[in-house]
This record gives sequence, C-alpha cells and structure tokens, in this order.
Amino acid sequence: MSLGRTFTLRTGAVTPAVGLGTWRSSKPTEATTAVSHAIRAGYRHIDCALCYENEHEVGQGIIDGGVPREQLFITSKLWNTFHRPEHVPTGIAQTLKDLGTDYLDLYLMHWPVAHVNRGDGNSERDASGKPLVDTEVTIEQTWRAMEKLVDEGKTRAIGVSNFNIRNLKELLAYARIKPAVNQVELHPYLPQNELLEFCKANDILVTAYSPLGSTPGPGSVLNDTTIAEIATRLGKTPAQVLISWAVQRGTQRITSNFQDFVLPDADFQAINGLAAARGKTTRYIEPKGFWGVTVFDD
Repeated sequence: MSLGRTFTLRTGAVTPAVGLGTWRSSKPTEATTAVSHAIRAGYRHIDCALCYENEHEVGQGIIDGGVPREQLFITSKLWNTFHRPEHVPTGIAQTLKDLGTDYLDLYLMHWPVAHVNRGDGNSERDASGKPLVDTEVTIEQTWRAMEKLVDEGKTRAIGVSNFNIRNLKELLAYARIKPAVNQVELHPYLPQNELLEFCKANDILVTAYSPLGSTPGPGSVLNDTTIAEIATRLGKTPAQVLISWAVQRGTQRITSNFQDFVLPDADFQAINGLAAARGKTTRYIEPKGFWGVTVFDD
C-alpha cells in the first residue's frame, strides 16, 4: 500500500507522490477497468494524455471509481498538433469532454515539438511517414495560450513534459504563469541529476515517467542485479524499490504500481550510483528515431 506521501505545487495544490499512468491502457475496456480499480485501491492522481487515445475510457473509469471529483488530481497533456494558439482550446476541450470533467488539476505541454495539424488533430506526414514539424509556432506562443486556460478555469495549473534545462530557462524568462511540473523520463539508468536540481531551485516539481526503465527484459532496470538484491533483502519487488527510490529523491512517480516504502539510506545511495557505475545513461524514449527531430541535449 502507498504511504500516502504528497508534494505541494508552486500553486499551493497538493498532489499525490504516486500517480496512475494510463499510457499502456490501449484496449477499449482496459483503461476503464484499470482506472476504476486503481481509484478503489487508493489512487487519487490519474495521469492522462490526448495522444493515448483512451481518455473517454479513462473518464468512464473515473466515474466507476465512485470518488468525488474534488478528491482526485487529474493531469492531461496538450498534444503536438495543438500547439498553435488557436488550437490549444480545442485540445483541452476534447480532453475535458472525454474525461467527463469541467477542469483539470494540471495540463502539460507534452513535448517541446509542434507538428503540423492536418485539420483533424492528426499529424501531416512526409513521404517516409514521419510527422511534419510545424516551424511557424513557438513554444512561447503555445505557453501564452495555455496561460489563458488557467485564467479561464479550465485547468488549475500548467506545466511541461520532456523539457531540458535549456528549454526551461527560455520558458521561465517569459512565462507569466511559471510551470508547476516538468514530467520527464527518469529512473536509475537516467537519473537526470542536473535537471532535477535545476527544477528544485526553480520550484518545479519533477514527475517521472517510465519509472521502471522499460518493460522487463534484457537491459531493463527491473533486471538490474543491485535492484534485485535490495528487493530480495527487503522483501519487496524491484518495482517497489524503484518507486520508493524516486519518491525519496523528491520526484513524483507515474506508474501502475501503488506500493512504496522508505528505503534505507545505504540502499538509496547505492541506487543513486547505478548510472555512474555503468559509465553511461540509458534513455528509452528517444523521439529522434520516430520523429526525426532532436529534443534532448544528451
């Protein structure tokens, strides 16, 4: 069971330290069942996104969970094809309709990349099938439109996802409403120490996706021998160890595993050193391969 740990956003809102991710819930009824069961099990933070193509099912799961809306913290994300200021209201309107709510607790810019909207919310693509990058809209223009969503009460906070330090510095220089959250890939093989410290210094909560590194298999953090040894010794699963490590670092975790506990300091430090011991970091979500654009500086 979760320890019930929370973080406080720069807005004063309190958000659970562990949230339910809905990315891999792709079958028609899978998301509904997963969300309703999770809420009954104690989850109060649901992490969604328009591009997951299951927000209607997630919304039904929220209804089935039987918890009043004000007891939930719901996050969603603006997709790349809705970056133009005139498209931002359309993006959140679809999300609100599908989720069956009139406001979000947090709305994130999913990527610092805009794609050309072909008119139906999907991306225009080149001959190779890669989405066309929309070079006529800036992150600043998109952010200004997202700030208006806060003014209108459609979301209570805004933030970003997959932003590096350079992106964040540029955003902070002009933002009227500062980002409350930066959701990024983060796990022991990609600890992102400098980014984490920068966000802490600027009152931006870091939320970690892919907290287990990847699905089980060769190269997965779940199969790391140090993680396995700690889990066995403490009577926990590798997933529980990884989630607890993340929360102790001061990051929020998006996961399908609700268990967390306090790691002994020696074990916490051992996990902190995994990337250095390997002599490299590993990023599992890299858009260069499927979009043909460089997002990260590493």
